[in-house]
Parts: sequence; structure tokens; C-alpha cells
Amino acid sequence: MLQLLLFIDDRPITRDLIKELEEFLHHNLPNQSRLQVINVSSQPYLAEHFKVIMTPALLKINPSPRQVIAGKNLISQLADCWKDWQNQAITNEDKPLDQLDIPYSSELIRLADEMFRLSQEKAILEEELRFKERIIAILAHDLRSPLTAISLALETIELNHEQLTSDLAMQLFKHARNQTKALDIMITDILEASQGSTSELKIYLQKIQIGELCKSVVSDYSLISRLQAKQQALVTDIPTDLPLVYADPERVRQVLINLIGNAIKYTPIGGEITVAVLHRTSQKVEITVTDNGLGIPMKLRDRIFEDRFRVQENDEQEGYGIGLAVCQRIIRAHYGRIWVDSAGKQGSSFHFTLPVY
Repeated sequence: MLQLLLFIDDRPITRDLIKELEEFLHHNLPNQSRLQVINVSSQPYLAEHFKVIMTPALLKINPSPRQVIAGKNLISQLADCWKDWQNQAITNEDKPLDQLDIPYSSELIRLADEMFRLSQEKAILEEELRFKERIIAILAHDLRSPLTAISLALETIELNHEQLTSDLAMQLFKHARNQTKALDIMITDILEASQGSTSELKIYLQKIQIGELCKSVVSDYSLISRLQAKQQALVTDIPTDLPLVYADPERVRQVLINLIGNAIKYTPIGGEITVAVLHRTSQKVEITVTDNGLGIPMKLRDRIFEDRFRVQENDEQEGYGIGLAVCQRIIRAHYGRIWVDSAGKQGSSFHFTLPVY
């Protein structure tokens, strides 16, 4: 018995092919052949199982060995090899026919494919849960400092409002307001990172003075307070003749605050942080934030901007967090580039570019 599988698709010409093939078998090997037709559009699992890569294809299942012919002129190809197939069928006519239940095989393969898909989804969901646990840990740790600063500033005003000068009161109010902005940036980072790289990032482009924006960020009271707490020096190299850039000022501010905040975090007590701006080409302005901390290991520099990647060398050292992934999305939305390299014997330099207006 000659057992054949014909793999077809939804093209109209396949109807004629089936008819021609049935007539050929009936004429050349009546009652000694079995033909089963498989539409790969509705049963793709079988095509994958039998390793069929194109249609139409005719697969000889029995007798062994399995053979396949495919492509155009299928009937002509079958005629060329028919003598061998016919002899094999006659020689093995007394052997029991392999039982091949096509519907059962198709369902079995489909279920296997579904199990594989579900296992992948399970792994993704487990990673989502682990990420949410990390988000909670980040919230508990990173949000505590600005909340404490806001609370202290407001308590000082409440308990000592009669003794405070107007200038000192305004300074405390400004400090609380800046800490509120820092909180808002942290929450924005977390929310945007949790959405992943496929979510839409809204930016509002305009021409801005990048030098003035950088000066505004580095003079922020909350950053200055953090620098003073660690006795760190902030050095700037911001030329006065920088061209206008075409960017979203609040998004660029978000990137700068994130990079400078990380530099403060990783620079040791008494260390130095540098913010420099360079008009590198006629189309791009480059901003660099450099620290003299422990630096980023070479093996992690390509991964540090990935979604949900957190550099953490040991349990005592807090990670870079998820803000760098958001920074990369912001800079890419400006058609710029962000990267990190070594700053000499120790420390790191984070660079990003913005388009000139």
C-alpha cells in the first residue's frame, strides 16, 4: 500500500492538482494507494512536523523510506519517480501499514505548540512579577529621601515660623518644592519603565538654550544639598556660544537630573562630578556627566540601558535603577544617542547627544 500526504494551501489551482493526482493514482495503482490532503493554512502544525517548507508538496509515508517532491509540475515529478514508488509498494504490500491518524497527530502537535506558548507566557508573567517586586523596593528606598526632606522643611516652617526670616522661609519652601519635583521625576521614571519600550513616549520639541538649561539643573537646591551632604564638588564646562537645540526641555531636564543623581550616588565622599557640554558637530550637541566613582564594569556597559536591568555588584551597593532605560528612550525619541565609557582609572562618563536647531 502506497500512503501519500499532499500538502496544499488556499490557492484555487490546488483543486485541479488534487483531481489530477487522484486520477493518476486511480489509473496507475488502483486500490493500492491512500492519499490524504492537508491544508497548511488550517493545519500548520503538520507542515512543521513533517518539515514541509513549500506547497504544493507530496510526501510518501509508506513504504519506507520517506520521500518528498514539491513545487511546480508535481504530476510530472511524480511520473518520473513513479516506477520506484510503485515497485516499493508492490514489494511491501504484505507488510502492515503504519497507522497515521492525521487529525490526532495535528491536535497533538497543536497542543504541544500551545504548551510551549503558555510556558513562554508564564516566564514573561513571572518576570513581570519580579519586576514589580523590584519596583516596590525602589519606591521604598529611593522615595524616602525626598519625602524626608519635604517633611523636615515643612516641619521647620510649622514649628519655627515666628522666628524664621522671610528669606529662610522662602528657601525652605523652595527646597520642598524642588524635592516634590524630584519625586515626580522618580515616579515618572518608574511608570514609564514599567510600560516597556513599546509604549509611546510623548515629547514636545522646541528650540531651547541647552547651556541655560544645564545651568538651571546644576543650580537646583536639592542637587546642591545632596552634593554638600557628601562634600562633593560639581564642576561645569558650559560654553557661552552653544547653538540652540531642538528638544523637549522637561525631558532633557529629566535625563540630566537622573545622570547627575546617579553620579552623586556613586561618587565617594569628597569626590568630583563634572557636567560638560560640547558642540561636537554642526548637527549635534554632546552633554557629558562624569564621576570618579567605581565605574561600570565593561561587561555591563552594553546592558545598562536595557529595560528592567539594574546594575548591582553586591547586596550592600544600591543599583543604578530603571531611570537609565527611560533616559535612553528619551534621547532616542530626539534622534540622539546615549552611551557610557570609562573616565580614566576610575569613574564613568555618561554622554548623550541632541540635535542642533
